Amino acid sequence: MSENVIQSDPTQNPRVTWEGCSVLLDVNDGDRLVFARLTAGSTLKIGKKNCSLRPLIGCPFGSLFQVENGAEGLCLSRVIRSMDGNNLQEEGDSKILDESRDNRALVDNNQAQSLTGDDIEEMRRQGAKGNEIIEALIANSATFEKKTQFSQEKYKLKKQKKYAPKVLLRRPVTRSICETYFKKHPAKIRFLRVDTLSLLLSLANVAANADILVVDKVGGLVTGAVAERLGGTGNVCNMYLGNAPYSMEIVRIFNFSNEICKRIVRASFNDLCLAQPGTCEQIGEIEDAPNLQSNDQTSSISMEETPISSEPDAADLVAETAVHSVSNATKAPKAGERASDESLKLWKENGFSSLIIAAPDMDVWGLVKDVLPLLSNSAPFAIYHQDLQVCASNSRI
Repeated sequence: MSENVIQSDPTQNPRVTWEGCSVLLDVNDGDRLVFARLTAGSTLKIGKKNCSLRPLIGCPFGSLFQVENGAEGLCLSRVIRSMDGNNLQEEGDSKILDESRDNRALVDNNQAQSLTGDDIEEMRRQGAKGNEIIEALIANSATFEKKTQFSQEKYKLKKQKKYAPKVLLRRPVTRSICETYFKKHPAKIRFLRVDTLSLLLSLANVAANADILVVDKVGGLVTGAVAERLGGTGNVCNMYLGNAPYSMEIVRIFNFSNEICKRIVRASFNDLCLAQPGTCEQIGEIEDAPNLQSNDQTSSISMEETPISSEPDAADLVAETAVHSVSNATKAPKAGERASDESLKLWKENGFSSLIIAAPDMDVWGLVKDVLPLLSNSAPFAIYHQDLQVCASNSRI
């Protein structure tokens, strides 16, 4: 896993973007969701052209941007939302007017619009903004005034998505990351819903200053969720079988600080079970089973630092823009370094506070029986599996 690029200033406001941070871009109210890393040279393909993401740097999360024509082509311009007061009189008049109209007499024969495509291109060359083009389309429509209010709003929204796309700058947190993956690529997180993930954290009693043992084969989503809830306290140990650690690419999207990254460590089962004789031998049998995969490739979340692909079937969800070296961005310690000998010794003596297993392709109950000795007395554990029958048929440990 490549190194995380995060803010160099430890007092950086986490509610405001900075150069090198990861963001979730929501294009046209969920029509397209893209994870991207903000740099001076990063771009986002909207329609047939690329828009620079530089205007997004230094803006608070939740800001809304609109694609407009600039001096150098299309650019993202921040939209300041106005707080309009409620005008009950206007609403009542509009409702009465809307009741007197319907769409029964309207015929969709593509002849109601007098503004041609060449006219729109000419307006763009002259520097017309998206909203101006939409207003011109409305003014040149012979049927717009005859439509109901609902139909008018639907028409405006359709033209807005085409001529003035909007991009919402969202903060990548556990909920938004899980919902985005579940919507676009659910198989990569083994169909783990956000409510199920929340239940896992609650059942495992993930709280401040806890030491959580995690077997995560869903791309690092569970590991990142645990680290986010710990908030820089305690530790989360990502345990793996064999010699190859499991993928933790999703952890990079969380924008964790240096302090939190230091508390996300990896350790093999052999390193953790030295204090429990015979346990390593049993887990080795599970690892060598033919129907198990210790290094699952399908759950690996690709976050290569390359420009967003222009192919229509490209994985927009995990596409990430190019990251160039900049003077004010520093390389942070990688999340998922090997656990120190001191930490391993402490965990062998005291045990972990709780256990979370999210590895549906493994012999879960066989793994639980061998991992339980690593926990402290009366420590809770939670298991995620796609099929209830697998857990129900092995309900006794």
